[in-house]
Formats: sequence, C-alpha cells, structure tokens
Amino acid sequence: MKLCMIGTGYVGLVSGVCFADLGNDVICVDKDNDKITKLKEGIIPIYEPGLEELVKKNYKLKRLSFTSNISDAVKKSNIIFICVGTPTKKNSNAADLSQIFKVAKEISKNIKSFKIIINKSTVPVTTGDEVEKIISKKINKKLFSVVSNPEFLREGEAIRDFIYPDRVVIGTSNKKTNKVLKSLYSPLISKGAKYINTSRRGAELIKYASNAFLATKISFINELANLCEKTDVNVEDISIGMGLDKRIGGRFLRAGPAYGGSCFPKDTRAIVDTGSKFKTDLSIIKAVIKSNKDRSKLLLNRVSKILKNKIRNKKICFLGVTFKANTDDMRESSSIKMIPYLSKKGAKITYFDPTGYKKEFKNFKNVYNAKTIKEACNDSDLIIIHTEWNDFKSLNFEKLNKKKNFFIYDMRNILQNGKIKKNNKRYFGIGK
Repeated sequence: MKLCMIGTGYVGLVSGVCFADLGNDVICVDKDNDKITKLKEGIIPIYEPGLEELVKKNYKLKRLSFTSNISDAVKKSNIIFICVGTPTKKNSNAADLSQIFKVAKEISKNIKSFKIIINKSTVPVTTGDEVEKIISKKINKKLFSVVSNPEFLREGEAIRDFIYPDRVVIGTSNKKTNKVLKSLYSPLISKGAKYINTSRRGAELIKYASNAFLATKISFINELANLCEKTDVNVEDISIGMGLDKRIGGRFLRAGPAYGGSCFPKDTRAIVDTGSKFKTDLSIIKAVIKSNKDRSKLLLNRVSKILKNKIRNKKICFLGVTFKANTDDMRESSSIKMIPYLSKKGAKITYFDPTGYKKEFKNFKNVYNAKTIKEACNDSDLIIIHTEWNDFKSLNFEKLNKKKNFFIYDMRNILQNGKIKKNNKRYFGIGK
C-alpha cells in the first residue's frame, strides 16, 4: 500500500520505517528540511535501538522516502497518517492540537481521490470530529475517511512493539475503511495481535485510558516503596507478590523515580482536562499526577539525609539522566528537577549517559558531562543510579571510585544489594 507519514518524530519515523519493512511504499514528511536531509543520509534524529539499520535498509530498497513536500506526498498516497506532536499547552493541562489542525488543512488542499486519514498522534476525545470538520469544509465527505489509530510504542522497545503488538486499535465506523486497515495490519494480526474495531472516539479514549492506568501503577508502587522504607520491607518482594496476580500483572510495578517521557505526563494532564470539559472529575488520575509531581522532592530529601544534610561542595555523580533506558529522551525526566536543585544547593554534579551530553544542563556551571563511567564516578561522595541502563548493572565501584567512603543511591534497584553490602559499600535502594 502507499502510505504517507506526516511528522518524522518518534511515532511517525518508527511507524513509517516498520510499515516499509512490511513491504509498503512509505513517504515520511517533515517541514524540517535539515531533518529530511539527514534522514536521506541515514542520520537518525532519535536514539532507538535497531532504527538506523531499518531506515538504511528500506531507503536503499526504495520502499522508504523522505520529503518536505506535503502536497506531493498526500497526492501519491492512499493512506495518510498524522503523526505530529500534541504537547501540553502553556499554562494549561490541555493538549495543544494546533499542529494536528494545521496538517488537516494542508491535507484538505491536496485530496483528489479517496484518502484514509489516520490520527496516530495521541489526541483527546472528539479530535477526529474536528479534523473531519476542517477537511469537509473543502472536500466532499465521500472522498475521505478520518480514523483514530493510536500507537502503543515504548521508547527503547518501539520496533519490537510495532512488530509484535498486544493489539491494533482502529476507530472507524466506515466498513470499507476498516477492511483496508485490517489488510494493512494483517502481517501483525497473523503474529497474534488482537484487532479491535471501535468508534473513533472510543479509540481516542483507549489511548489516554491506557497511559493513565500505567501511570497509576507506577505512582502506586512508588508510594508503597515509601511505606516499605519505613517498615523495613523490601518493595521488590511486594512487586513480585502483587504482580503474580493475573488480575494485576507485574509490568510497571517497578519502584523508582517519577515517571517521565513523551506520553504519561502530558497524557494524564490531557485526560483530566478532557474530564473537566465534560464535567467529569477524574479524581484518581489527579491524585496520580500530584503523587508523581511530589516524587522527585521525596527522593531529593533522601539524598539530603544520605549526605547528612551537607550538600554544599559534595561531589555527586548521576549515572543516566534520561527518563528511562534505551532512549535519549529527556522530556520530563526527573533528573531535570534533581540535578538543578542539587546544583543550586552547591553540589558539584558529574553525569554520564550512554546517549551523551544533554543541553538541559548547559546553564549550570557546576554540572559536568563525563565521557566515561569512570570519569563520572571517580572521587564522588555519592553515586546516583538514575536510569536503568545495562551499562550500570555490573559495575565494580571499588575500581571506579578512589574515595574510600562514598554512598550509592540506586534509584532503580538494579544492583545486587547483598553483594554491595559484603563489599562494605554504603548502599541505598528504593523501598528498602
């Protein structure tokens, strides 16, 4: 099939490349000419394991192309995916849909034959209705069909999630459109993916409800970790004991820092805003947002206690600063709150992340980016494992840090607690 992906961010690029790898002809569109030039050269704007290889492979096979000409791309495609950003509006909890509506207007200028127009971006309920209204001002409704097809890709595991999804959700009441899209996704359905055809509004809400629930699980186990620390209980035992209940499941019951990234923070805020518009109080999700907001403060309080309330001039190392492993995404990572706070308190911060330097810390004079783990850890008073990269799971801290008395704060519980204590390390975990 001939597909067009408008937006080469995380969702658009990963989905487009994977669709091409399934044998479709895919045109990826972006208004950023520099990004398009780099993609043609095989330079990937995001860090995602396996993505670079797939881009180069399918570009070479001419199943994948890149352009900034949205008009030409729409005309050449049968199915058009809208994959632009929907960030939180300034001074509001609402999703900013300006890019969605701008793209809808551009599409309406270039429809000459029947097109299936798919919202793959995460959007609030009724957004599809608005997109349909915008396009129908210029185009007869018989020439297009607007669908909601939310993505469920985890950063760092996006390619696998695309190829082996739990479910494919298609929001449309148009039987012809549904048949086409079921055919498009048939290679994934044959591998075990559940195909769900629901209303357009239903599909929009499924995405928000899913992210809000997963965010709830994270905040729930983080709050239990606080109780575990005060009752001498290991939170990992609690996670295992709960997770074995099939009604609950163990995924996302990993205690640690506040959740971050491109989805959970903005999507929980947006669904609360949608609830307000429809005069529905989503009190549980509001509580989750507040709990997550308070999470970094609680962890910083523990950092202060570990250092006996003496932060000034202490050398603190952060291993990992992204919101999770296997991604370079810094959006709403808890390190963005923690590092500046400790810096302003007079600490000297050195960080190492496998994805390199982060511009978010460039304005802090006493925050340094180390090129190696050893450089980051050496002579530190406190080593904080912030992100669960595999690089940090089997480190010999005796060799990494010449200082005799230093602390380790494992915010991801990835180190073997017993082994650390045998080596006379002063080790602290989450919920222990």
